[in-house]
Amino acid sequence: MVRIDTAQAKAAVLTEALPYIQDFRGSVVLIKLGGSVMEIEESLDSIMDDVAFLNAVGIKVVIVHGGGKAISKAIKASGHEPRFVEGLRVTDEETMEIVRKTLNNIVNPDIVRRLGDRGANAKPLHGNWLFGARKIEKPDRGYVGEVIDVTARAVVEMLDAHIIPVVTPLGTGRSDGHLYNINADYAAAALARTLRARKFVLVSDVPGLLKDPEDPTTLLSTLHLADVEVLKADGTISGGMLPKIESCCDAIREGVRKVHLVDGRMAHSLLLEIFTREGVGTEIME
Repeated sequence: MVRIDTAQAKAAVLTEALPYIQDFRGSVVLIKLGGSVMEIEESLDSIMDDVAFLNAVGIKVVIVHGGGKAISKAIKASGHEPRFVEGLRVTDEETMEIVRKTLNNIVNPDIVRRLGDRGANAKPLHGNWLFGARKIEKPDRGYVGEVIDVTARAVVEMLDAHIIPVVTPLGTGRSDGHLYNINADYAAAALARTLRARKFVLVSDVPGLLKDPEDPTTLLSTLHLADVEVLKADGTISGGMLPKIESCCDAIREGVRKVHLVDGRMAHSLLLEIFTREGVGTEIME
């Protein structure tokens, strides 16, 4: 039998969340899921619970997901070794096909299925229908592209129909029609800007931006745009964190109201971020 004080505590939590639910109902929240955190089963379950809850209370959720770890595993299984330059994957013709299959046929359907199991109506939306791309020439990483335009009509129609779009970070070359691998952070930021998302949340397997990557107590809870170049120069922002921070800064400059780096390993980090005053992780602001 449930103790009355335990039940009352649960009711108090719901009551505390009420003004946030009222405030965010009907708003667009774009969530970028990192491939690393999706490899942690318990964390992924918690994230899916949070997304289903957000959807149930009337928040318009969009998911853009990576698949880095799954893609690297598939590349190794093909007998090759994954290569990265400045935090972005080198993608030749063969690798591009592995990326496409892994994202469209494995990672994306798994997220859609998990949300469906929780009663949320989610549908796949492959990014090559959304993102116009062009090749990043320097340094040459093969079929790695950057977003030059976003056609978001399908996303808007799905959101209006109370469907969660689950988007892959692929783009179509506007000059050559070729499929391009787009860093998921950049793809998510481009879509967040186009949708003028109320919140843009990047969920990964780190607490946020750390001054010392080996010491979680060095978390920077707030990052101002003016500080970014200094932190890039001293090495605080480097490697895989570089595209994350750059994409967040672009989103802020283009009108996204709130951008956060959130640790997906923390149980219910999304709900804590959206429905509490304190929030979690690193908040990036003007």
